[in-house]
Amino acid sequence: MKKFTHLDMNSGKAKMVDIGKKKVSKREAVAQGEIILNPDTIKMIQKNILKKGDALSVGRIAGIMAAKKVDQLIPLCHPLNLDWMDIDFELKKDRIKITAIARIEAKTGIEMEALAGVAVAALAIYDMCKAVDRNMVIKDIRLVRKTKG
Repeated sequence: MKKFTHLDMNSGKAKMVDIGKKKVSKREAVAQGEIILNPDTIKMIQKNILKKGDALSVGRIAGIMAAKKVDQLIPLCHPLNLDWMDIDFELKKDRIKITAIARIEAKTGIEMEALAGVAVAALAIYDMCKAVDRNMVIKDIRLVRKTKG
């Protein structure tokens, strides 16, 4: 039977993983997701004519801010000081592909920060566009790659 890292098997209580004896290493995580929008909404984003402003800039800042706060959002996550984080957008006819890359030198992984970055960037874009597009769908948020060195 596989052992759960965040569960004390004797008591059944949730626990934080002890990373005290782990070595610091360079780590990177890449996460992706997308938001499906009406093609007319995509055009409005491209022309930067949404009444609320620049959806992609707001999405990028929101995603980076969320990544910096993951330990306050997800129980049992270790607080991490990101070395670097970026959010990139690829606009297509009816969707925006969101990619987050996070880097750190630490004792534990950075994938939750990358995933949170994508999720909150998508939510911020949703918020920026909801007045003109009621059928948006956020989907396929996933970890693409993580490394440690």
